[in-house]
Amino acid sequence: MRPARHRMPAIVIGSGGRGLAHQQRARPATEVLSVRPEPVPAPMVLVPAGEFTMGSDEGDDDEQPVHRVVLDSFYLDTFEVTNGRFAKFVAAIQSEPPWGFADQETPVVDAERPVRWVTWLEATGYCLWAGKRLPTEAEWEKAARGTDGRVYPWGNDPPTAAQAVFGLKEGAETVSPVGDHPQGRSPYGAQDLAGNLYEWVADWYDDAFYASPPTRNPRGPVVGSTKVQRGGSYINSPYRLRAAFRTKADPTEHDPHVGFRCAQDAPPRP
Repeated sequence: MRPARHRMPAIVIGSGGRGLAHQQRARPATEVLSVRPEPVPAPMVLVPAGEFTMGSDEGDDDEQPVHRVVLDSFYLDTFEVTNGRFAKFVAAIQSEPPWGFADQETPVVDAERPVRWVTWLEATGYCLWAGKRLPTEAEWEKAARGTDGRVYPWGNDPPTAAQAVFGLKEGAETVSPVGDHPQGRSPYGAQDLAGNLYEWVADWYDDAFYASPPTRNPRGPVVGSTKVQRGGSYINSPYRLRAAFRTKADPTEHDPHVGFRCAQDAPPRP
């Protein structure tokens, strides 16, 4: 049985009575949360505009067919959001902390470990508070595999303990501090995109979405019941660490295997 959960205040994004299905499409001008820069900005990597290959013919059915996608340039957090950074958000909005902070020492003792037990709504709230957003599923995959269709962020070879945290048993001590596995960085320099924790992305999940997706800046289905997670976690096998692997969960679910990072639009070139 999971322990009782603290609840953060409802995060309302958008106006006009829009439901959860429309939240990720709302714009900052209508948000209830105050949008402001992070106290100390998190490092980010630039993923340049262009085309890449999305999906895999060697994975699950929902990864098929392989298709070409064109994305505008964007920034992605180099690391997953940490306990220390998320604690500043909790304090700023005067919220109850996530269950992982119940001992009140986690944000201090484990400040550099990625925050977990965070719902999609809470992850979205943090990114908006920081003046950012969750990455789309396509953005996440391009940031992880680049333009050469590689299987993992570092290439096509199966993961090693120097590249990712995977295949371990349950336990908080098994979640690695961010940036501890630089050999697993992606072509653009993002780290920990494979293993450690799954990561929430903005899109609703649809197992047939790849059958006829938009070819430019896809943002997933308009509605749905579950949100996409990417990257695999510390308990998973190499199969789930593949850059094309997709899974999903209820956006209100708290899970010890899931974290997130934020993205930001890159300004257009003059």
